[in-house]
Amino acid sequence: MSSRSVIVAALLALAVPFAALAADGAAKAPELKKGDNIIFLGDSITDGGRAPKGYCTLVQKGVEAKMPDAGITFVNAGVSGNKVPDVQGRLQKDVLDKKPTLVFIYIGINDVWHWKKAADGTMTGGTPKDKYEAGLKEVIGKIKDAGARVILCTPSVIGEKAPGTNERDKMLDEYSDISRAVAKETGVPLVDLHKAFQDYERANNKDDKDRGVLTTDSCHLNDAGNQLVADQMLAALGIAPAAEKK
Repeated sequence: MSSRSVIVAALLALAVPFAALAADGAAKAPELKKGDNIIFLGDSITDGGRAPKGYCTLVQKGVEAKMPDAGITFVNAGVSGNKVPDVQGRLQKDVLDKKPTLVFIYIGINDVWHWKKAADGTMTGGTPKDKYEAGLKEVIGKIKDAGARVILCTPSVIGEKAPGTNERDKMLDEYSDISRAVAKETGVPLVDLHKAFQDYERANNKDDKDRGVLTTDSCHLNDAGNQLVADQMLAALGIAPAAEKK
């Protein structure tokens, strides 16, 4: 067996899905070009991705290692607490005015996490499914109209216990399905982080912890979570994860 085959087999054993682009009707991932301006659009997870070991930093390093003379620039447009409606409201200022050529959209956690049950039993604070879907379509449409390419990500996790056992799993599955459907309908590539995280948890969270495997607090990423997201995004750009290069 070749050294590459050994590496691939090891990765499969760990159930780390480095090619997270959806198989069913997914659009082809965009090729990087000289002078690209890549924007990461999202919430606090993306805002935190600017840290030295954050996923945005790791993606930048991976791109620059492959194309060191391409003059590719990177912008972090993550804002803590954001949901899809918030992204709609600041899209012009924080994204379109910065003349992107490629935008990663990683949103959805707060649209689910912020739901609260009121005293009368009604749910408030989150984003209704119809508004979530319509908002994603509007954001993607405006970015494409501006001439930029888009890669949409499903929301990752809220709780790291076995998939299906965390409090918000059912709702997060539903919102992830909406993101998948929107990607297919709008013809943009999808990085299925929700599936990637669930697969990783199944293989590596043997103690069924609710945090500490890929997150610090059940949602925000630790170093391993940032690396997983970065590897998924780099794979979507045709760049092999660091583990595959060894």
